[in-house]
Amino acid sequence: MHSKHMDQTPSPSQQSATSAPAAPSVTLTAPVRRSGGLKTPGMAAGALLVVGASLLALTGCGNSASGKSDGASASAAATPAENKGGKRLSKLLWMGDSIAEAEAPALGAAMKAGGVDFKSIASAGGGTVVKGEGPTADFADSTFKDLSKAVGSFHPDVIAYQVTTYDWGTPEQQSSSYERLAKAAKDAGAELVIVSAPPFKVDEFYKGHEAAIASAPKAAKEAAEKNADQVRFLDASALWGTDSAAGKAQRSKDGIHSCQQGSAAFANWFGQQLGKQYSFTPAAVDRWAKGSWTGDKVYGQLKCG
Repeated sequence: MHSKHMDQTPSPSQQSATSAPAAPSVTLTAPVRRSGGLKTPGMAAGALLVVGASLLALTGCGNSASGKSDGASASAAATPAENKGGKRLSKLLWMGDSIAEAEAPALGAAMKAGGVDFKSIASAGGGTVVKGEGPTADFADSTFKDLSKAVGSFHPDVIAYQVTTYDWGTPEQQSSSYERLAKAAKDAGAELVIVSAPPFKVDEFYKGHEAAIASAPKAAKEAAEKNADQVRFLDASALWGTDSAAGKAQRSKDGIHSCQQGSAAFANWFGQQLGKQYSFTPAAVDRWAKGSWTGDKVYGQLKCG
């Protein structure tokens, strides 16, 4: 199993799938997340103070060309004009891999503060919808099983999928998989938002898959354009930039995931984007950034401070 990624319990479908790989082989197993151990009692409080003290920094996530802040204050930047003509957003279902899982606590807090019910099925060691070659085919099937269960019980208005670090396959396989996801969302009565992954360190595990990693967001954007009445694509490079080693990318020590502040920055940015598309006004950052989510176990496993 790949030791540079965060250990986490697989999704229910992965646990039950007889074809899910367990042997340490790149061709037989998904990325496995590095175990960072449990957090110390003081970690949550320390993280809360760091995130709380960085509220203004979180809102300055915008113009990658100019490097200037998109907003003058936390409250102002977190409350874009509501799209009153858009679909009402009351329930958001979040999908993706362990990067999305690390973003989920902050995103859930932000959504709940804005009056939106939130559910995450983001999965470490899973989460991809791309039915490509090798293990990702099995992972995609597991993801769609989890999605079916979630929409049946949660009934989301909007399903949001963050492109995973292993949406591996040909551009054609990627496109057909994203269109399959779009159809699943439509059948569930929901709209679909696909957001690109943040830049991440391409270590030995990812080498050999760089072409697929590069083509995935392009295929996702094309799928959204083909289904423009129901699917939207968001390019998160506006937030993160394109260099995983740069401070703007806000990656954790492993170069892949985000800690509390990066996750909060994403939640703030993503909420603003949703506010532009749907009948939803995101809550001001200072209403949720200092919440108990900062002590979530995922950040302990990542050895976040």
